[in-house]
Amino acid sequence: MPSSKLLILIALNLLSQCFAVPFALNRRTATTLSAAQISSFAPFTQFARAAYCDGFQDWTCGAACDANGDFEVSLAGGDDSDIQNCYFSPSLNSIIVAHEGTDPVQLESDLTDVEVLLGSLDSSLFPGISSSVQVHDGFRDEHAKTATAILAEVKALMTSKNTKNVVAVGHSLGGALAELDSLFLALNLPSGSNVSAMTYGTPRVGNPAFASLIDQHVPGFKHINNEKDLIPIVPGRFLGYAHPAGEIHIVSPGNVVACSGDDDATDSQCTIDTVPNIFDGDILNHLGPYAGTSIGTLAC
Repeated sequence: MPSSKLLILIALNLLSQCFAVPFALNRRTATTLSAAQISSFAPFTQFARAAYCDGFQDWTCGAACDANGDFEVSLAGGDDSDIQNCYFSPSLNSIIVAHEGTDPVQLESDLTDVEVLLGSLDSSLFPGISSSVQVHDGFRDEHAKTATAILAEVKALMTSKNTKNVVAVGHSLGGALAELDSLFLALNLPSGSNVSAMTYGTPRVGNPAFASLIDQHVPGFKHINNEKDLIPIVPGRFLGYAHPAGEIHIVSPGNVVACSGDDDATDSQCTIDTVPNIFDGDILNHLGPYAGTSIGTLAC
């Protein structure tokens, strides 16, 4: 039987669809990606997968860790044992910050996805950002628990590893936290730092003003959606939420497109048109496969 949280999520998103008419959608351009472009995402997919797995603390988590076998774990921890935050220092000249996400089959870990209230960012963590920039308050509060520790560790690794490259990754709730991380790090790291993000099956995190800030400060941001996954269309646009640019949509195995623009445009190959409401979605697509790799506790 569906949990009360899931039922609330369904009701809210049905409501958002009923009032979708005032939000006119522009036409998007969808560009088919080559096999080489698709394969370039694979290491980051495995980092997001590893964050769910036992043994990631010492990089003995099986296939997900073996896929990036030369990786060095710098720090592992997080919010007790429920949502781990993993900080990795790879030998590929990039620092990876990875957050564990939520499995739809384990709804007890689905911590904040139905708390749809928007709130302003903490000015001490996001300096100089207007109060008009708002995000999901549950994601914001969860991110704040580890933001200071993440920043300190990343700065130390940038010095010790002599790199300016930082990539935030995550799946589901972990993707939402990685999205917040990407802006947080871009604002707080030294000038010249190269901050990007790669997220998977990520819900909407903030309002259009927040999405615009991601576009401005994290030009390498990408959020990958798998087929008819319904999580990327929640919370609804009617509630004031929007995705930033950078959508990569897996239309079907081997058929992957890059969708231009923010979350205010439509194309038959992009998520906003492929999954117009949650009843047209498939929650199993949330687990992948993302170009052959499934993500979640069942994929460990």
